[in-house]
Amino acid sequence: METLSQLAILICGASSVHLVARKDKWKKYGYIVGLAAQPFWLYTTYMAEQWGIFILSFWYAYNWGLGIYNYVIKGE
Repeated sequence: METLSQLAILICGASSVHLVARKDKWKKYGYIVGLAAQPFWLYTTYMAEQWGIFILSFWYAYNWGLGIYNYVIKGE
């Protein structure tokens, strides 16, 4: 499971940052991909007892969700 989590974090993390940085229609998908990575961050940091990053992952999840609300649901 650890290898799967690390791979998901790598792929989703790199993809989400790249997509969010774009100025075209693909930007909104970066927020979705970023949010999809959060369960893997939570699992990995919990198992490694990295409590600061674990708590920070909830903050990231909230902000990825905010991006989904603003750019996907509301369509800004």
